[in-house]
Parts: sequence; structure tokens; C-alpha cells
Amino acid sequence: MPIEVKNFSSADEAKDMPNARMEAVNVLNQRVMKLTLSPDWKWSKDIKPIIGTDTCQATHTGIIVEGAVHCVCDDGSEATYTAGDAYAISPGHDAWVVGGKPAVVYEFAGMWGE
Repeated sequence: MPIEVKNFSSADEAKDMPNARMEAVNVLNQRVMKLTLSPDWKWSKDIKPIIGTDTCQATHTGIIVEGAVHCVCDDGSEATYTAGDAYAISPGHDAWVVGGKPAVVYEFAGMWGE
């Protein structure tokens, strides 16, 4: 199949987590995720108890389309990404929503909420 199109309104997978919702579609064997993060979402508060590591150990590559997220890496580097920004994050980080409104991101590589 040379082309495959799916809409997140009928996601292949959906999962509610504390202060977040993950929806995923698989297109030509590639997973694309839509993450909707509430204004008070923070990885170390909401996901760390589920995953059990001190910091997130996944790699993330994506685009943020709404809101803002701040990320701090174990090595001390940090950045805030906002609507329209593409991002890549190495393993070993914490992140949280900033600005008082939800953040919506689409991720193309890495794991989230698993």
C-alpha cells in the first residue's frame, strides 16, 4: 500500500493517564501519537509513578501545535517549546506544561505513556 491516511478521531489506540490523553494511529507501520496534556501535567508527578524511573528514559521527536512545554534534561540543558516548534529530546528528562492552558503535541518517534 503506497499511501495510508488515518484520522485521530478514530485512533487505533487511546489511553487516558493522569492529566493526559494519548491517541495513536499506525500508518504504513509507523506510529504517530497525539498527546493532549492538561495545564497541570508534569512527567515527574503524573507519569513517574507509573513508569518507575527517576526521569523519562524515552527519546521523543515531535511537533507542538498548541500550548507550551518546558523540558529539563539530566545534564542541565533545558528548553521551552511552543506552538509551531519541532523538538527532539534525548532520554533522561522531566517535562511539564507551562502557561495555564493545555498543550497538544504530535510525536513521530519514541515512546510515551507506555
